[in-house]
Amino acid sequence: MNQNKLFLFGGVAAVALILVSQVFYTTREDKQSLVLRFGEPVRTENAFGVEEDAGLKFKVPFIEEVTHYDRKNLVLDLRAQPILASDQERLLVDAFIRYRITDVRSFYEAFATRSRAEIQLGNVLDSLIRDVLGSVESQEIISGQRVDLMNAIETRANARATAGKFGLVIEDVRIKRADLPQENADRVFERMAADRQEQSAEKRGEGERSKRTITAQADKEVEILLANARRDSEIIRGEGDQKRNAIYAEAYNKDPEFFAFYRSMQAYEKGLIGSTTYVLSPDSDFLGYLDSQGGRR
Repeated sequence: MNQNKLFLFGGVAAVALILVSQVFYTTREDKQSLVLRFGEPVRTENAFGVEEDAGLKFKVPFIEEVTHYDRKNLVLDLRAQPILASDQERLLVDAFIRYRITDVRSFYEAFATRSRAEIQLGNVLDSLIRDVLGSVESQEIISGQRVDLMNAIETRANARATAGKFGLVIEDVRIKRADLPQENADRVFERMAADRQEQSAEKRGEGERSKRTITAQADKEVEILLANARRDSEIIRGEGDQKRNAIYAEAYNKDPEFFAFYRSMQAYEKGLIGSTTYVLSPDSDFLGYLDSQGGRR
């Protein structure tokens, strides 16, 4: 009898647990829950964009069921694919996206599950990446402005998601790797090196032209400075000669004989040096002060 009661109690407890599991459910802080009634969405709990209300929730047993979706950012790693750039170079591009489910009901109606959504998103992003990257040269993809390209892909992807009522938003698009196939890498790198050499030669030419211009200007300024200096020196020398002649004239007027003697001594000092030989007439005035104090013969 006691055993039958135990079995009965256990059965009642099991039924109670089943009923509780059908009546109550829990929504986590990082999740948003979509309540379905006979497969049709009726309400959303802890939805993105509204005040957080996670916790224990109630649903109609056996009639309503709950599907949970992430409230945080999600990452989709896209498959690497070959891209033909506008300069006909082939690249192998590997990218990923970050997205967020913003409207659970639209997301459910468009995809139902995350796996189906990511398959379709992958197809859409693959097409957009080919379109955007195919419109620029390979050099821009490899070493150019990738940020602009990724922003263009993100903008077009969000426009596609809005038009298709996907219930999500693309937060970010990132190109992890964009490599040339090995058979094309050497040729492209050689072309890039040639472009850099051409730019370097152009810069050197500009530098040489600037050098010649600066040198010519400096030479011109030097000539002007030297000419001005020569002019000033001639002026100063002329003024000095004028003063010297005035002094000589004044000295001559005071004592002509002494002036003649002084000038003869200067001539002797400059002329009678070393082993220079002079052939002069005995009555030459040059030798006057050597023969007589009077000087002149």
